[in-house]
Amino acid sequence: MGETVTVSAKIDVRLRRKLDELGIKPSEAIRKALEREVEEKTREKLLKDVDEASNILSKISGEDWAKAIRESRDER
Repeated sequence: MGETVTVSAKIDVRLRRKLDELGIKPSEAIRKALEREVEEKTREKLLKDVDEASNILSKISGEDWAKAIRESRDER
């Protein structure tokens, strides 16, 4: 793991007691939750970007695609 920073969170006393009873390390739980959140938001952003690109690309006709491919091949 590379460079790290400290992040803190305030939690209810009852939750802290439950964590202790169950042997859950808060730092691990917080780290895993943040990693899941980042993955989820990254996935959502990627899907949004793909949707936007798809909308743009759907406006290009098949003839225009063929023309662009021919021009690209001719440039080689």
